[in-house]
Amino acid sequence: MRALSSLRWKIALTTTLVCCAVAAVLGVLVHNVVAEQISGEVRKDVYGDLDHALGHYEYGTAHGDIAVALDPPALPAPLRRLVARGQTGSMVGEYRGEPVMWGAGPADRKALAVWIPYEGTRERLRDIDTAILASSALAAGVVALAGLFLADRISRRLARTAAVARRISGGDLDARVGFPTRRSDPRRAGDRDEVRDVAQALDLMASSLQARLEAEKRFTADVAHELRTPLTGSLAAAALLPEGRPKEMINDRLKALHLLTEDLLEISRLDSGVERAELARIDLGRAVRRAVAGTGLAASVEVVRDAVVLTDRRRLDRIVSNLLVNAHKHGRPPIEVTVEGPVVVIRDHGAGYPAELIEQGPRRFRTGDPGRGRGHGLGLTIAAGQAAVLDVSLTFSNARDGGAVSTLRLPVGLLTPDS
Repeated sequence: MRALSSLRWKIALTTTLVCCAVAAVLGVLVHNVVAEQISGEVRKDVYGDLDHALGHYEYGTAHGDIAVALDPPALPAPLRRLVARGQTGSMVGEYRGEPVMWGAGPADRKALAVWIPYEGTRERLRDIDTAILASSALAAGVVALAGLFLADRISRRLARTAAVARRISGGDLDARVGFPTRRSDPRRAGDRDEVRDVAQALDLMASSLQARLEAEKRFTADVAHELRTPLTGSLAAAALLPEGRPKEMINDRLKALHLLTEDLLEISRLDSGVERAELARIDLGRAVRRAVAGTGLAASVEVVRDAVVLTDRRRLDRIVSNLLVNAHKHGRPPIEVTVEGPVVVIRDHGAGYPAELIEQGPRRFRTGDPGRGRGHGLGLTIAAGQAAVLDVSLTFSNARDGGAVSTLRLPVGLLTPDS
């Protein structure tokens, strides 16, 4: 049933049903026209015999080889009533169990009737109906195969376009449908290929998106590199200032700017795709405890079930520390870190993540709800980038009773249970 719901089968079935409907209508019309024509020929012969019989009856002469009778019992009642009104007529009936074409006319207030065998005519009509039915079935089959072939071509092209769209949404901005562009011809202005138009629009959208993202990446890298040199000089100059509150304020702002610059440089390296993980087998529970302790932030760590995983310890520390810093900046205590097998969950008890972040993921320089705190929105972006380098899943959600939840899932195939 699932295959029948696909586009190719819908088009093929629709085409077949339309063809069958057209064939049925044409078959009925052809049958009526041919039957009327053949019956008209027989009826013409019957009227000729009836005129001949009436003429002989009037002069009292013999009727020759014509099948004729005066007021025969087998004459159909409708034809008998027609003759009683002084009219002549004809109709198909039976005589001695055989189909005949009757013809009758008034003669001395009686019905003079003639008849011609009709079985041969019926056989001709049945043969014609059989030929019409066979032709209709053949035409429907041919049209169905042609419709299935054309629908399969359209469905394959649409499936290819959809697959490329999924690759683009998954981050492969180099993916293209690649349907060749048809040259415009004024003489074929109405000859359009909608599937090609959709594919070309998708390729154009992907190219535009890729160009914008590349420009954003270059801008981030350029800003980070351009800030690094004057920032180093500013830090050196600030060290020469006399001790006091102004120096502390300047150093505090310069350190914040220094951290921002380092974050931008890290993002530019992640965007460039040159980062490679140095994998090693580590105890996940112990690694998470060390990462939490290294941040110096208050958080409880509970190892429900430990596991040995193959990952990069430094990048795992970076992810956990950024998630903890984000929870402290934008959430409220208590901060809870739970390790259960290959899954690490970090939760706060604040207002939770904005819906946009949950649906679309973290974006640099966007912190969602301003009420959640201040920041540049780079911490979660870096965590997501490092998770991509490690090829692990990092998702964001909200707890039912309030609070933001960050879930880090390591690949199940790369772990061994710790007994």
